[in-house]
Amino acid sequence: MRWWPVFRRNLLVWRKLMIPSLIANIAEPLMWLVAFGYGMGALVGEVSHQGQAIPYLVFLASGSICMSAMNAATFEALYSAFSRMHVQKTWDGIMNAPIRLDDVLLAEMLWAAFKSLFSVAAILLVMLALGISHSLKLLWVLPILFSVGVMFSCIGLIFTALAKGYDFFTYYFTLFLTPMMFLSGVFFPREQLPEWVRAVSEWLPLTQAVHLIRPLFLDRWPDQVLLPAAVIAAYSIFAWAIALALTRKRFRS
Repeated sequence: MRWWPVFRRNLLVWRKLMIPSLIANIAEPLMWLVAFGYGMGALVGEVSHQGQAIPYLVFLASGSICMSAMNAATFEALYSAFSRMHVQKTWDGIMNAPIRLDDVLLAEMLWAAFKSLFSVAAILLVMLALGISHSLKLLWVLPILFSVGVMFSCIGLIFTALAKGYDFFTYYFTLFLTPMMFLSGVFFPREQLPEWVRAVSEWLPLTQAVHLIRPLFLDRWPDQVLLPAAVIAAYSIFAWAIALALTRKRFRS
């Protein structure tokens, strides 16, 4: 539990800026939802998903909340963690106490996942208030998206360990996150993609999250649970091992 004081320290600092931070995390996905869900949704009406016609607003909401978990965890694991590690030298100060680098990194990963969970919980409440879905199965959204937050936190910490400055993160957003947003079935059914693109996109991290979350918005259980859960766990474990090794190497040098 040596990670807990570091986690608590981040929580206490965040409490001072909780409202603006929360607004920043939920404003963008809600704007996507309003602009595309209500705007384009009025033109599109329904979309075909796995042989079932569903309202575009529900289709978008179920995908965008996964995207929000990804973005919230990513921003915290990249910009905030990098600031504490490199710019403010907070990690160096913490490690003067009997706390190892591994404990600090674990705290940062769990903190980023918790912050993403807090953001998607607020977004889910807004979606419920708008009447997008009222399925009791939505209770499973939060634990699933926490695991998604862990996964993207681990991936983000890899780039934090490699970064020399904030500009480095542009590569991650431009070459990885942005294409994944459009290939993972967030904004349109993946069935519209060419066969080879769909085959590649099937194994993207965000696609696995959408596979688990979208059926819950439709008040049904996912057709497959074990495979997406296994892929998310594999991404998390593999990315965590790489992030830990790269961070140790960075601090040794």
